[in-house]
Amino acid sequence: MKAIVIGAGIGGLSAAVALKKAGIDCTVFEAVKEIRPVGAAISIWPNGVKCMQHLGMGDIIETWGGPMRFMAYKDYRRGDTLTRFSLAPLVERTGGRPCPVSRAELQGEMLDFWGRDKVQFGKRVEHVHEDDAGVSVTFTDGTTAAGDFLIAADGSHSAVRPYVLGYTPERRYAGYVNWNGLVKIDEEIAPAHQWTTFVGEGKRVSLMPVSGGRFYFFFDVPLPAGLAEDRTTLRADLTGYFRGWAPPVQKLIAALDPDTTNRIEIHDIEPFDSLVRGSVALLGDAGHSTTPDIGQGGCAAMEDAVVLGECLRENHNITLALRQYEALRCDRVRDLVLKARKRCDVTHGKDMALTQAWYQELKEETGERIINGLCETIQGGPLG
Repeated sequence: MKAIVIGAGIGGLSAAVALKKAGIDCTVFEAVKEIRPVGAAISIWPNGVKCMQHLGMGDIIETWGGPMRFMAYKDYRRGDTLTRFSLAPLVERTGGRPCPVSRAELQGEMLDFWGRDKVQFGKRVEHVHEDDAGVSVTFTDGTTAAGDFLIAADGSHSAVRPYVLGYTPERRYAGYVNWNGLVKIDEEIAPAHQWTTFVGEGKRVSLMPVSGGRFYFFFDVPLPAGLAEDRTTLRADLTGYFRGWAPPVQKLIAALDPDTTNRIEIHDIEPFDSLVRGSVALLGDAGHSTTPDIGQGGCAAMEDAVVLGECLRENHNITLALRQYEALRCDRVRDLVLKARKRCDVTHGKDMALTQAWYQELKEETGERIINGLCETIQGGPLG
């Protein structure tokens, strides 16, 4: 049995490793000539950590995952702590620690684990064809590949997805812009072992520790799509959007490097009723493009890979195995996309009355309610 995997990001590499673990030969094809991660870092919650361990890549997360032991929300103007609590109960209940990790390091280590020489780069999908002999792909460079089935892990702009769905879905603008990057840890900005978030005006500024004594930071601002902003105006833009915010926020704006800070207009896609057509399956962002508001995008792709591998290990009938994968994943990923969308709207002031009520709730938060919500999401994964 031979598989074609389209995409050498987190989802595609997880899928390739899972298929190999199931005894299936596969070849990975990647559209770009060189992997350049979208976004500076990613949250790997315990459900994702368990998936990495299941796939034999747990050491990567342990080595590169940041030491995030506390969580705190702060008032945007005064910088006063609204709530602060330990994440130890989350670790105890879920059996794993949350691991914010640099995307470049995570993808680089995963590529090395799989084998860079086993990935064919510069292979952009032009056409997918399926018949009784299996699946074939034509790439824009004129080359082709054939296999018994195909896993499309080619991201939120997936070239394979229209083949599976029978239409090209529209991406939905979530209503806000996110700036993100890495900066050296400075305890005058935030504690080194804490996920710190300043909230107010439907905006947020957040910092998470990653490896190497760095913070992963991000700024969120509700804005119209398509504004003419770029790196040359980045610091001035942030200074304007966060005028009057607390001194640590101003210090962060001064410390960041505009040349390595990403500006992303955040989108998601309405959840799909299907992830599979014949012997072609969608995985990761190709199958469930979500906003980053609950930090589950990468984890969901890892979950997909684990479930896919187990389905194919247990059932060598490809069509039935992929249908089983679809049945096990559709409701889960729909729930994650819609949960992230709901959190996005509250966080970013879609209805400011609801957002103000959330700010008020944070002042009375002991951590129990937030940890319960995190555990519910995490424990809904395939590995519990």
